[in-house]
Formats: sequence, C-alpha cells, structure tokens
Amino acid sequence: MTGRDPERLPARSPSLIKPRRLHAGDRVAAVTLSWGGPGQFPQRYLAGKRQLEEEFGVELVEMDHTLADADWLHRHPEARAEDLMAAFADASVKGIISTIGGDDSIRILPYLDLRVIHDNPKVLMGFSDTTITHLACLKAGLTTFYGPAIMAGFAENGGLFPYMVDSVRRTLFELDPVGEVTPNTGGWTAELLTWAVPENQNKRRSLNQSEGWKWLQGTGRHRGPLIGGCFEVFDWLRGTEYWPDAAWWDGALLFLETSEEAPPPSLLGYTLRVYGAMGLLQRLGAILLARPGGEVAPADFCKYDQVLLEVVSDELGLTNLPVVAGMDLGHTDPVFVLPYGTMAEVDCDQRRFSIVESAVTE
Repeated sequence: MTGRDPERLPARSPSLIKPRRLHAGDRVAAVTLSWGGPGQFPQRYLAGKRQLEEEFGVELVEMDHTLADADWLHRHPEARAEDLMAAFADASVKGIISTIGGDDSIRILPYLDLRVIHDNPKVLMGFSDTTITHLACLKAGLTTFYGPAIMAGFAENGGLFPYMVDSVRRTLFELDPVGEVTPNTGGWTAELLTWAVPENQNKRRSLNQSEGWKWLQGTGRHRGPLIGGCFEVFDWLRGTEYWPDAAWWDGALLFLETSEEAPPPSLLGYTLRVYGAMGLLQRLGAILLARPGGEVAPADFCKYDQVLLEVVSDELGLTNLPVVAGMDLGHTDPVFVLPYGTMAEVDCDQRRFSIVESAVTE
C-alpha cells in the first residue's frame, strides 16, 4: 500500500453553502464561545477590536454575553450558544469572529440549532477551541474559516502581521480564488507576553527565523477539501455526531495544529494510529501539519514530523501520501486562513499549496 495516486484530481466532497464575502462597513459580531477572555482582559479585547476595525473597516459588535465575567460564562454554556445563534439569526450581522479559544466550547453543542446556521450562512472565523463550532457548522452545511481570533491574532502586540492581514483579505473579502499560499518569510513567534500587563500590548513579540515548510513525502498533485483544526480539540469530537462523516475524509487535505499546551509527539502518534485503525488516513489526499504550538524548542519540531511519518509511512505504508509540516497556522503567528470544505491542492513536485476556489460568494 502506497497511498493516493500521484495525480489525484479532483476529489469530490459533500457540498457546502459558501457565505457572502465581507465588505468594509459590515457589522461583524464578536462571540465568546469558550473561555471568557474579554471579561478577564478587556484591554486585550479592545486592542483586537480596534486593530480589526482600523485595518478592514468593519464594525465589530458585541453580543449580550461577549464581555461577561469568565466564571459566569463557564457556568453558562447555554448563554454562549445563545449569542452564537443570535449572531447567525441577525440579518444585520454579516460575519462572526470568535473572541478567543479555551477548552470547553464542546458544552455549547446541546444548545445549538443547526437549522439556524444553515438558513443564515455567514462568515465565521476562529481557531483552537473554536474547532468545535467549525465542525458543528460543517455538519450544518456551511463553510467556515480557521483563522485568527479577536484576542489572539487581531490583538497582536504592536500591530497586525502583514502576512495574516493579506490572508484574511484574500480569503474573506475577495471573490477570486484564494490561490497559492506561500510560507511566511518574515519571522514567526510563539512568545507569551502576559495580557495582565497592559504595557505589553505595545511591545512586539520576539521573532524566530522562518525556515519554510517541510515537504516530508509525496509526489504529484493532490486536490481535495480542507478539514481539520486544533489537533486536541478535533479529536474530542471523535465518536460524536459532529465528527466528520466518512465522505469528508475521501481525498481530504487534513490540517492539524497543536495548541499552546504543547502535547507531546507521542500523543500525536497515538491519535494518528487510531485514525489509521479507523481507515481514515488511508482515504486522505494529504496531511498538513502546523509548526508546533506552545513552548516547544525549534530543535524538537522534527520529533513531531518523525512520529507522523512513522505512523503514515512505516506502519501504514502510505508512502505516496503527501505530508507537509511546519505550516503557518494555529498557535504560532502569523497565520494564514483555511476555509473548511473548500478545494485546495498540494503540488509535491513544485512544492506549492493552493486554495483553488473562492471560499465566499457575492
């Protein structure tokens, strides 16, 4: 067994509704789906709001509980779900952006109405624990966007990263196919500057040299829909009704990124081994792995690559399956935006990654 054919074009996937693109002047809702970060660090939230509005010309509006006390929000997942449903149902709101991640947005699932999401398609973006909401929207039939949140991304210390700004604009605001996504060359960071010190907001984080992406294996071109998310959160939904249906895995480009908690390489290997036992990895068109999040020394990044190849290539014999690592998404900055269910292409011979269609409509 060697994996997918080198020229596998195109894959077919379940159809999704694409939301309308964003425009300057649009009202965009800030929703707190998990941890109540805006209530705990309001100055950080306001910095993200200001930088988002100034760069893209949108109006960011809060829902009833966006700024609520973090402890209260933890006790009331139904209030977080109410905000999300209200944002989808409000025709004056053209987009939704998660304020921040966390670890318990899975608790909002019983309170979601997927029909409301399906009947009111609009841009929704976030990352990390927002993976839960992305997969709920996938089940509802809506394309959503794995990308920056208000407090982590748009509130970047000292100003926004141009690499991220360009990706958000191309993906959410423009009708043309997103096109080729190139590696960030301007340096990356995972430095943690505490939000409890307001003065840190104007202090730029230190950057590491960008080393480019690593094309670990694979030949030819492979095209398929994008699915995935934060590695730990994505797997929390395994066995639930929100886990992607089998049809989504056929030819898919699976993107995974690890959180700031820095799960060890062994956990990545154990989980991928389970996906192999389920017959899922054998159906994929490619695996896209982000640069590890959290306090992981760059010298140890290769350990994640090694365990991935051990499972995919050595154990499962998927030697033709494209595997790209060190990508600019997730819990290091800056990031590019990935639209769920949208067709993308990995060209192993040219070492190019492209999103080959528009993720939005007029």
